[in-house]
Amino acid sequence: MKFSESWLREWVNPSVTRDELSHQITMAGLEVDGVDAVAADFTGVIIGEVVECGQHPDADKLRVTKINVGDDELIDIVCGAPNCRLGLKVAVAMVGAVLPGDFKIKKAKLRGQPSFGMLCSYSELGIDVESDGIIELPLDAPIGTDVREYLDLNDAVIDVDLTANRADCLGMAGLAREVGVLNRQAVTEPKWQAVTPSIDDAVVIDNQAPASCPRYLGRVVKNVDVKAPSPLWMQEKLRRSGIRSIDPIVDITNYVLIEFGQPMHAFDLNTLNGDVTIRLADGEEKLTLLDGNEITVPSDTLVIADQQKALALAGVFGGEASGVTTDTQDILLECAFFAPLAIMGKSRRLGLHTDSSHRFERGVDPELQAKVMDRATRLVLDICGGEAGPVVESKSDEHLPQPVSIVLRRSKLDRVLGHHIGDGDVTEILERLGFNVVVAEDSWKVTTATYRFDMAIEEDLIEEVARIYGYNNIPNTAPIAALSMPDHKESDISLKRVRAMMVARGFQEAVTYSFVDPKLQELVHPGETAMILPNPISVEMSAMRLSTFTGLLTAVGYNQSRQQNRVRLFETGLRFVPDETAESNVRQQAMLGAVISGNQNDEHWSMESKTVDFFDLKGDLEAIIGLTVSDEEFTFRKASHSALHPGQCAEILRNDRVIGVIGAVHPSLEKPFGLNGKTFVFELELDALLHASLPQAQTVSKFPANRRDIAIVVDEQVSAGNVVNLIRKVGENQLVGLNLFDVYQGKGVEPGKKSLAIALTLQDNTRTLEEKEIAEMVDAVVSELKSEFNALLRD
Repeated sequence: MKFSESWLREWVNPSVTRDELSHQITMAGLEVDGVDAVAADFTGVIIGEVVECGQHPDADKLRVTKINVGDDELIDIVCGAPNCRLGLKVAVAMVGAVLPGDFKIKKAKLRGQPSFGMLCSYSELGIDVESDGIIELPLDAPIGTDVREYLDLNDAVIDVDLTANRADCLGMAGLAREVGVLNRQAVTEPKWQAVTPSIDDAVVIDNQAPASCPRYLGRVVKNVDVKAPSPLWMQEKLRRSGIRSIDPIVDITNYVLIEFGQPMHAFDLNTLNGDVTIRLADGEEKLTLLDGNEITVPSDTLVIADQQKALALAGVFGGEASGVTTDTQDILLECAFFAPLAIMGKSRRLGLHTDSSHRFERGVDPELQAKVMDRATRLVLDICGGEAGPVVESKSDEHLPQPVSIVLRRSKLDRVLGHHIGDGDVTEILERLGFNVVVAEDSWKVTTATYRFDMAIEEDLIEEVARIYGYNNIPNTAPIAALSMPDHKESDISLKRVRAMMVARGFQEAVTYSFVDPKLQELVHPGETAMILPNPISVEMSAMRLSTFTGLLTAVGYNQSRQQNRVRLFETGLRFVPDETAESNVRQQAMLGAVISGNQNDEHWSMESKTVDFFDLKGDLEAIIGLTVSDEEFTFRKASHSALHPGQCAEILRNDRVIGVIGAVHPSLEKPFGLNGKTFVFELELDALLHASLPQAQTVSKFPANRRDIAIVVDEQVSAGNVVNLIRKVGENQLVGLNLFDVYQGKGVEPGKKSLAIALTLQDNTRTLEEKEIAEMVDAVVSELKSEFNALLRD
């Protein structure tokens, strides 16, 4: 935001230099981007009056003038400006004056006529004002006065870069309040005579969206003169704030915008049909804006309308049809409070960014509207004349933001700052900020001001105290840290170990966004409800993810489209599942997800080229499970998942609780995600994985181990995992090794059956097992398998 230093000093005038003021503002968190003079350097330019203005005898475009420069002194000046005329007050560069660029004014003759000076335009004085011809000063400008003094051109424009949370400083009132707090000085607001209604004309306000517009004020002003010139002082203040003068009504609304940070709008009353309505657009209506562009107003956008049509985008942009023109005689002044969420994102979506939307989406003071309406009305009556009606207000107290009560603890303040600030200083700082403070024992109960939307928690108050106290006043103290042993369970597995294991197995860690394309997520999780962001970065990033699958599959497609034939990615992060029983109605779970695609290994002359399959990823997952030293607690069970192939999908269980899923990506997802070839994924809950069984030391047997192989035939539907678990249960302590080393279907095995070849390693810690004992153990295993699975030994 740009503002004039001299305008600021009308509100509060601390005894500091311009540089010191800029430094103060910057150190308070309102960074000053630049300080620029409002005019270039020049001397010897005074106010004069044109008392004669005649045509040059030898030049059609030149005029010969006599200029009164004071003390009854008249000087001859030849001027070529088209707007030079009798009675005009002008800026006169006298002989000896030095203009910008070290241009010195001397006596001269133009086409034979003597000229003892120059009538100046704004550009010739280095003033950034668009105009044709010489400067036209007010008729009451005092002749002979230095122009720099009269126009206060020794002023400077200070450009402040405000963060989004400091919307309270998007007006001169907020900036002055801030400077006053920093310098312990009172702020002097401008005074004006309150407006008393002189007519009864009023509009009816129909507020159909009180949550989006909790407060709306309207006032009719009739018989205004829109052709009246805006006062020079107003034009200059607007110019130094980066706003061009347009007409008095627009200038007044812009002036109060800069003065108090409250946007306003003026409608041509005679273009309105019936009541003023605040409502949401129907999604199909057209609106031509003040800049001439026609838009289709989105259905979730708030509009100001009459009984027939939309008049303006609420808080963003006015409409051309209801705008003030040179023919306007009656106006309706609008001053409102729009909820930030109702405006936020709307201007960006439509490609519009206005001073109004910039303020409304950050928040304006909800108690400011009545004051600003009266201020603007007084300016209209003083400048344009007219008659004002009563103020009509629509207000919904339940939807207006309320001040926040926060308790600031002395212990927390000292701990965060690392410095003790006296109780009296803390109380004074908070009160100077406009907060209501109740002092208690070792704490302060603070009720914030309505204009401070950024005050919500205790840390916000601590920041305010430190900011106003001065960061430079807090001494530099080296931090003191006590070393202590970390407090954690030995059985906990660190996430770092899991990541290291994944990297060791050839994976690369991916970090994808937590918000994804809702259309792609719907393909992965059809019918599941996801959290939708109210103001997303883009439509493609508007839904919170229900799993890591959407982001990982998108990353695979991205890499494959760039000639990456072997992709192995993993990611750890949160998923967000709507759950009414959880805090904030969402369950956040830490997940581990992984995906593989392409070749099993990098291309190499000694290796056969082979694409990955289900068991490649299952092997990687089992390696991670191995970190838990609790392999027997994990099982896999055939399952179905909307995103996975029905024949290659399994649930991951730990102690019979489902903790994840693994499988091949369904072929129907390959095209939407841009996948090339088979892709396999898994995802499981990190909390269920990061707990290990502590290893128990056991005696190493001194006696020989014995291996026996069996081949059994079972039904095709029988899970090999169930077979292995049963053998382990029967073998008990003497079974020290168990390995499924072959699965066979084909010649010699009946259709619908399969052959499982299993190696059993038997050993005892106290003696050498005899052949009879080994045979009995194998027979017991075979017998139990026959009983449980109808298994037969293969011939």
